[in-house]
Amino acid sequence: MNILLEDFKTPFQVVPFDKISDDDFIPAIKEAIQVARTNIEEIKNNKHEATFENTIVALDNADLLAENISSIFFNLHGADTSPKRQAIAKEISPLLAEFGNDVTLDEKLFAKIEIVYKKRKSLNLKNEELTLLEKTYKTFVRNGVGLAGAQKERLRALDKSMSELTLKFGDNYLHETNSYQLHLMNKQDLSGLPDSLIEDAANAAKENNKEGWIFTLNFPSYIPFLKYADNRQLRETMYKAAVSRCFKSNDYDNQAIVKEIAALRFERANLLGYKTHADFVLDERMAKTPTTVLNFLDEILRYARPVAEREMEGLRNFMRELGHNHPLERWDYSYYAEKLKKKMFNLDDEVLRPYFRLENVVNGVFTVANKLYGITFKKNSDIPVYHPDVETYEVLNEQGRHLGIFYTDFFPRPGKRNGAWMTSFRNQQKIGGTDLRPHISIVCNFSRPSSNRPSLLTYGEVTTLFHEFGHALHGLLSNITYKGLSGTSVYWDFVELPSQIMENWVAEKECLDLFANHYETGEKIPASYVESIKKSATFHEGYATVRQLSLGLLDMGWHADNPSKINNILNFETEMGKKTELFPLVPEGNTSCGFAHIFSGGYSSGYYSYKWAEVLDADAFEFFLEKGIFNKEVAHSFYENILSKGGSEHPAELYRRFRGKNPDVRPLLKRGGLIS
Repeated sequence: MNILLEDFKTPFQVVPFDKISDDDFIPAIKEAIQVARTNIEEIKNNKHEATFENTIVALDNADLLAENISSIFFNLHGADTSPKRQAIAKEISPLLAEFGNDVTLDEKLFAKIEIVYKKRKSLNLKNEELTLLEKTYKTFVRNGVGLAGAQKERLRALDKSMSELTLKFGDNYLHETNSYQLHLMNKQDLSGLPDSLIEDAANAAKENNKEGWIFTLNFPSYIPFLKYADNRQLRETMYKAAVSRCFKSNDYDNQAIVKEIAALRFERANLLGYKTHADFVLDERMAKTPTTVLNFLDEILRYARPVAEREMEGLRNFMRELGHNHPLERWDYSYYAEKLKKKMFNLDDEVLRPYFRLENVVNGVFTVANKLYGITFKKNSDIPVYHPDVETYEVLNEQGRHLGIFYTDFFPRPGKRNGAWMTSFRNQQKIGGTDLRPHISIVCNFSRPSSNRPSLLTYGEVTTLFHEFGHALHGLLSNITYKGLSGTSVYWDFVELPSQIMENWVAEKECLDLFANHYETGEKIPASYVESIKKSATFHEGYATVRQLSLGLLDMGWHADNPSKINNILNFETEMGKKTELFPLVPEGNTSCGFAHIFSGGYSSGYYSYKWAEVLDADAFEFFLEKGIFNKEVAHSFYENILSKGGSEHPAELYRRFRGKNPDVRPLLKRGGLIS
């Protein structure tokens, strides 16, 4: 028997990674899909009248096994892939796409759903039940159940192609990231770099059986190199290596792929009766329409652009003070901005790093969660893991009741994609009176510890950890009946609220005092440093906002119009960037070909949601500031109305219930220093 098809005989039914082989996945997913098909046939052929329980709930649970197995596999594919897993993904993805189409295009199944939907007002359904019913009905309508035969076949072909192309996009980007090394042999080239980065680069060289130092495009290497390297030519080399990934007309070029993905999405939206892919996506978002999104981005840009321009002029003046008269290029920005920040606030990342030992930060975020929500994290080494870097915790509520399992995976490796994300191996749901608790993971790329130094985070990385932990809380604290609505299964422009609000605590002394101790002396982070962190919170916020808005506008450029107009991607990006560009053009560079969020992740027509959710998080955190950042009453309301509710109700209603009013954009503009 394939172990993936059995009940896991492990603590809390966690995934038995130590017993699973890659060879298990394809036969297991095929069998699981067949089980789901059998379950769906039972729903369709049920002789009794269609009801909420025998149709809607039964359908929500029909593919439980297939969903669990596919989530296990694709989480491994993202965090610890290999050529074999990449090949498996290419076989599994079309199977899942075909199965998904078979379900949502099934007219007999939809007829059962429609019976329940038409009598919904007389069923006395609870909010969560009504939401699941409406979501199920709309999923079928929005995914082509009403199409004619030839149109349905075209939809199947589109979905199959898109599943293959998004995988290819991600594989190309991972290869381009892993294949680049900046190998230095001259010690003078290391000028300006912090000792920790030099040590990591020396270790990287040894691992490659080379002398000298190796720097890579992984974030813990690339970001500090651009920030600290005095050698401007090497900064330019590294920057261009990063931004030219998959834009070099080689075997790993993504230009044709992104154009094809966008074209297929547009055709699919048209097939389903929508003007563009953005219209299709936003029909199920808080924003509702592309016009709303574009107006929102333009409104924020109206405040941010003048601030960003003043910041850039100030940075150029600072460069001239240093005797540097060359133009301010993109590979110069981080370098000079860090020096200016240090001058203005007597603060830089390397001064703060010793206070942010990874283990202390993890304990700190656990303490914050305990003070806010009464939950505790208990390390459990008996839980199997997929890689030695992974650590596991049991999560308990105030009464000591089991809430879920939490995995952490913090360090880069060749098989892991860049960035940071939260994911789940099992979502929370209730079946037959049993509350199946979630198994949640956060995956990051922080600097590894060395033989004589622990993993020390930058302030930005501390913020990243708190951000992803906020997503994890959304999954762990879910208290929902139906898996289709649990945890982070919410409108995409609401999903970032629980993550982004957590970032606010990192700038508060009351929070930092819980964990920010010098890793050698144990000394608490000095009050002067915390004050500098607070004062520097708005440093170059105009630039950061414009950068974020530029990505949102680029996303809409691909998806809110007919992409067949895009012939040359560089020209398209240049045109799209006119409202937001603050630097000279870099012809070797391209954003779209590495824009994984929208071309291999779930953010197409949704990248604006980061800024949209910032409006919510700034407004929500202002409530905490009014009452106290660890105020139990406010925290309980956030827990009850946001974190535990998943997608059981419309997010606008959940937010109003927490805040007592609609969100206001002014706290965001004020927090960012964009208005006084």
